[in-house]
Amino acid sequence: WFVSSTCRAYTSWKCPQAAVISDFHLPMRSYEVKNRTSVDDIKSTRLITAIKTPYLPDGRFDLEAYDALVNMQIDNGAEGVIVGGTTGEGQLMSWDEHIMLIGHTVNCFGNDIKVIGNTGSNSTREAIHATEQGFAVGMHAALHINPYYGKTSMEGLIAHFQSVLSMGPTIIYNVPSRTGQDIPPHAIHSLAKNVNLAGVKECVGNDRIKEYTDNGIVVWTGNDDQCHESRWSCGAIGVISVTSNLVPGLMRQLMFEGKNPSLNSKLIPLMEWLFKEPNPIGLNTALAQLGVVRPVFRLPYVPLPLEKRIEFVRIVKEIGRDNFVGNTDVQVLDDDDFILIGWY
Repeated sequence: WFVSSTCRAYTSWKCPQAAVISDFHLPMRSYEVKNRTSVDDIKSTRLITAIKTPYLPDGRFDLEAYDALVNMQIDNGAEGVIVGGTTGEGQLMSWDEHIMLIGHTVNCFGNDIKVIGNTGSNSTREAIHATEQGFAVGMHAALHINPYYGKTSMEGLIAHFQSVLSMGPTIIYNVPSRTGQDIPPHAIHSLAKNVNLAGVKECVGNDRIKEYTDNGIVVWTGNDDQCHESRWSCGAIGVISVTSNLVPGLMRQLMFEGKNPSLNSKLIPLMEWLFKEPNPIGLNTALAQLGVVRPVFRLPYVPLPLEKRIEFVRIVKEIGRDNFVGNTDVQVLDDDDFILIGWY
């Protein structure tokens, strides 16, 4: 031990290649996939739906119901879908499930709608690996959140995003209420130098959105209840929406057809109802009541209580059943109608 220790003291240490060569890790890229879309294509999308993932009674994906949901988005004018986001319960999926669903969506609908895979993670290694796989199966863009729970420094946050931006069109997602850490403007301005940054999904509010749009950064609001003002008064290109799962045609009107305070006011009660409890609890309950998905919940999500389910029926009737997805009458489901699954 003494000899080896002495040797180390007089031997010059050499840094491994990976530590000094910035592109030592080369992304697994395909030029065929890369040439299918461009950052500008993503920047021009105005209505992107954070699509719901429906389940079979045993907890596996209900792909028939999922396909129907995506088709309804396409038919009603949505331009993109976020696959496996918070609304789509990517946090409850294995990475195998996650990448499979992205690939399935591209394979079935990639010619008709932009497929944006939520391949972000609080682990940079996982984010890189998932994003490589997502682009390999054909997604048009990636959605990336900042590291949550095990928060990092601002320098680490920027390095995390820089590690994935090289792979393709990217939307950065800022939602401090979920991550516990804001992505401040100076970080976004720094990252905006990368040509692959399509824009930001911003949930802090319209003042932040206006700051970005005044500086030429594309922004989608992540707050449905603010999206009308974001779009028409603050310069946002559009919205990444939960509500559009239910009323895609009305949300398209809100994003495409100019200021419409009357329509916005009409939709506010629905938006407020959806977020009484953390998303996607309200959406899962609503889609089950509309009969377009089975009433199956992966725990820890559980349906809204009976009084809220009754309130939803009233809201649907006030807005008009024909404005909502699906063809069956909206109904109040009993507690026993729901299936809660903890192991799948």
